[in-house]
Amino acid sequence: MTQPTDVRGEHLRAALHLAASGIPVLPLRAGKVPFGNCRRCAENACGGRPNMKTPGPCACPQPCHGWAAATTDTHTIDSTAWARAWREAAAVAYHPGGAGLTVVDLDDADAIAWARTALPATLTVPTTRGEHWIYRGAMTSRNAVRPGVDIKSRMAYARWLGCGTGSTAALPDAVRALAVKEPPPARRAPQSRTALLRGHGGECPHRTPTYLERGVAMAVQRITEARSAVHATVYRTFIAVLSTHGRCGCLTDTHVNRLFTAAQAKGETARHCTDAWTNALTTLGL
Repeated sequence: MTQPTDVRGEHLRAALHLAASGIPVLPLRAGKVPFGNCRRCAENACGGRPNMKTPGPCACPQPCHGWAAATTDTHTIDSTAWARAWREAAAVAYHPGGAGLTVVDLDDADAIAWARTALPATLTVPTTRGEHWIYRGAMTSRNAVRPGVDIKSRMAYARWLGCGTGSTAALPDAVRALAVKEPPPARRAPQSRTALLRGHGGECPHRTPTYLERGVAMAVQRITEARSAVHATVYRTFIAVLSTHGRCGCLTDTHVNRLFTAAQAKGETARHCTDAWTNALTTLGL
């Protein structure tokens, strides 16, 4: 929807004022979203990145690359190329990281209550549902660092909602720590397949070893003859073998390796075989 002239002029005036203060700005459409790529930049034709996480070599003068379109060039902001964007703009946004700032976006009352006990006071700007706490210093952006809390700094944009109250404090370590992702859990050393069954040995119900050998041979044949849905066939076969032979301790690595070899001959990876085997054990409570 086209904005009235006075609203459009207000957005443009605010953008020019911010840019003159060294804060990179861009127009936002309704819904707090940036303008989509123009025809020249569609389908990544300009060499920019369609996910808008990093600016490409695009020289397009229109504001169509998300946060990367933010600029302090007042001539660009007030240019003919940006005129249509300002006619349709619903708000002004800025790139906090580009201005050396970090915004802690608090979405609700619970998040605000947490911030008041966990973070140092700083410049505070009311939002529709909560508050923006603005700190001096740039850092990595990250959403959902805790319930109702996002961090907007580098490679992100935030709506301009006014000057707020208070003075801007230096970016504290407490905020930086929020964006640090936990390292992935250390992988355990691989176990033998029979080790996964350890502790489940019981009285063997099989009259002769031939029963087990025939069962494994039939399982290998079932996998080998699969013509489609190989993933599902491998998993179902593992379930069948374990449901019959998995509780008495008769299965050895030799038997299981035969099953894995048959599956890998059908194109399955060793990782998928291990995952399918482990999932089968879990499903059967082994």
